[in-house]
Amino acid sequence: MLSLVTTKTPQIESKDDLERRIDQAARFAPLEQLALSPQCGFESGIGGNTMTIAQEMAKLRLVVETAQEVWGSV
Repeated sequence: MLSLVTTKTPQIESKDDLERRIDQAARFAPLEQLALSPQCGFESGIGGNTMTIAQEMAKLRLVVETAQEVWGSV
Protein backbone atom coordinates (compact mmCIF):
# COMPACT_ATOMS: atom_id res chain seq x y z
CA MET A 1 0.00 0.00 0.00
CA LEU A 2 1.44 3.35 -1.04
CA SER A 3 0.13 5.91 1.43
CA LEU A 4 1.09 8.92 -0.67
CA VAL A 5 -1.83 11.27 0.05
CA THR A 6 -1.44 13.10 3.35
CA THR A 7 -4.36 13.48 5.70
CA LYS A 8 -2.52 16.09 7.76
CA THR A 9 -2.88 19.12 5.46
CA PRO A 10 -5.60 20.30 3.07
CA GLN A 11 -3.20 20.93 0.16
CA ILE A 12 -4.03 18.60 -2.72
CA GLU A 13 -1.12 16.57 -4.01
CA SER A 14 -0.26 16.73 -7.69
CA LYS A 15 -1.63 13.78 -9.66
CA ASP A 16 1.57 13.84 -11.75
CA ASP A 17 3.67 13.62 -8.58
CA LEU A 18 1.60 10.68 -7.30
CA GLU A 19 1.97 8.87 -10.64
CA ARG A 20 5.74 9.51 -10.63
CA ARG A 21 6.04 8.09 -7.10
CA ILE A 22 3.96 5.04 -8.08
CA ASP A 23 6.31 4.50 -11.04
CA GLN A 24 9.28 4.69 -8.66
CA ALA A 25 7.71 2.11 -6.34
CA ALA A 26 6.99 -0.16 -9.32
CA ARG A 27 10.76 -0.56 -9.76
CA PHE A 28 10.77 -2.55 -6.51
CA ALA A 29 7.43 -4.39 -6.69
CA PRO A 30 5.14 -5.31 -9.59
CA LEU A 31 2.56 -2.59 -10.30
CA GLU A 32 -0.29 -5.10 -9.90
CA GLN A 33 0.84 -5.68 -6.30
CA LEU A 34 0.74 -1.98 -5.42
CA ALA A 35 -2.18 0.19 -4.35
CA LEU A 36 -2.70 3.86 -3.50
CA SER A 37 -4.28 5.22 -0.32
CA PRO A 38 -4.34 8.17 2.05
CA GLN A 39 -1.65 7.87 4.71
CA CYS A 40 -4.12 7.28 7.54
CA GLY A 41 -7.51 8.35 8.83
CA PHE A 42 -8.66 11.94 8.56
CA GLU A 43 -9.26 12.20 12.31
CA SER A 44 -5.78 11.28 13.44
CA GLY A 45 -3.95 13.39 15.97
CA ILE A 46 -5.16 15.23 19.01
CA GLY A 47 -8.35 17.06 18.15
CA GLY A 48 -8.37 15.81 14.59
CA ASN A 49 -7.14 17.68 11.54
CA THR A 50 -8.18 21.09 10.27
CA MET A 51 -9.66 19.91 6.98
CA THR A 52 -13.21 20.38 5.88
CA ILE A 53 -15.32 17.49 4.62
CA ALA A 54 -15.02 18.97 1.12
CA GLN A 55 -11.21 18.92 1.36
CA GLU A 56 -11.25 15.34 2.61
CA MET A 57 -13.55 14.34 -0.26
CA ALA A 58 -11.22 16.05 -2.75
CA LYS A 59 -8.31 13.99 -1.43
CA LEU A 60 -10.33 10.77 -1.71
CA ARG A 61 -11.37 11.71 -5.27
CA LEU A 62 -7.69 12.25 -6.08
CA VAL A 63 -6.88 8.74 -4.84
CA VAL A 64 -9.67 7.21 -6.95
CA GLU A 65 -8.85 9.21 -10.11
CA THR A 66 -5.13 8.49 -9.86
CA ALA A 67 -5.73 4.78 -9.24
CA GLN A 68 -8.06 4.60 -12.24
CA GLU A 69 -5.43 6.23 -14.45
CA VAL A 70 -2.63 3.95 -13.21
CA TRP A 71 -4.48 0.63 -12.85
CA GLY A 72 -7.58 1.20 -14.99
CA SER A 73 -11.23 0.96 -14.02
CA VAL A 74 -12.38 -1.97 -11.96
